[in-house]
Amino acid sequence: MIRPDDLAACREAIRTGSLSFHAASRLLPARVRDPALALYAFCRLADDAVDMDHRKAEAVLRLRDRLDLVYAGRPRDAAADRAFAAVVEDFQMPRALPDALLEGLAWDAEGRRYRDMSGLHAYSARVASAVGVMMAVLMRVRDPDALARACDLGVAMQLTNIARDVGEDAREGRLYLPLDWLEEAGIDPEAFLADPRPTREIRAMVRRLVMQANRLYYRSEAGIGALPAAARPGIFAARFIYAGIAGRLDRMGYDSLTARARTSKAQKIGWLGQSMLRAGVSMCMPRSAVIYAEPLPEVAFLVDAAATRQKTTSRSDSLLDILAQLERHRRDQGYDLIRDRTRLG
Repeated sequence: MIRPDDLAACREAIRTGSLSFHAASRLLPARVRDPALALYAFCRLADDAVDMDHRKAEAVLRLRDRLDLVYAGRPRDAAADRAFAAVVEDFQMPRALPDALLEGLAWDAEGRRYRDMSGLHAYSARVASAVGVMMAVLMRVRDPDALARACDLGVAMQLTNIARDVGEDAREGRLYLPLDWLEEAGIDPEAFLADPRPTREIRAMVRRLVMQANRLYYRSEAGIGALPAAARPGIFAARFIYAGIAGRLDRMGYDSLTARARTSKAQKIGWLGQSMLRAGVSMCMPRSAVIYAEPLPEVAFLVDAAATRQKTTSRSDSLLDILAQLERHRRDQGYDLIRDRTRLG
């Protein structure tokens, strides 16, 4: 069980750090909301640890060590770590799921770019769908079809984030637009990062991301009907709130470089009400055949990990490879620091 003081700390972290999830979580039943707050607090901590640390390789490796301690039942003396360790134990959370998130953060740490939409789907699977599948596990849902739709929702949310943050990311030297899209438009990636502007071609790419996200939002709804009835309003709320960001981008002419797409508190309240109505309707409707759609190829490993209920401690070869690369990078950074200090001395 999660300690009450740890839960309170997780709730505060989410209240200030993830407004969309905080709003949607209010519609979840307590038996799902409390572990979900612990899950999101740990994921938020992980994301911030890498995003805000200029030594990103070091930050990812520290997260690896924290995750190792969580699965060993000896979490660090921190609220998010203790709470997440309780979730791992109570729900037999497959190790492959948080490891996927760690791998996505490692890709960010190395500044990886994505050749095409398949690459962007693979990234979104790790940093977003992995969290969606962990949420399904918290609801005791292990059906592969429902898990595939949870992955759809995660990818849709991440594509929305990428579309919203094109300008912000570019000013930080980050690029998530598929490289083949830029090539088709005759845009050099380095030139764009040096002077990011909302040209017609870039706004068309933002629109393509939104359209891809919207397709997956619609497909994800079939899976919400397979969730416990009490949990459906909260997940519909997450779906509508994030899709609302996409709608705002539409009204901005898909210019996410000179302004940031924001939604108001009043809009969020409206979507919460819409979610409750939609959840009620879903209980009266027959199951949609869309739920049986094949998962995106890039998320299949997440579906398999959750459906087989394996709480294995082994790591994938791809994660081990990138962690080894980061270890080498950390050693190189340490060598450079010693060399610089020697020169200064």
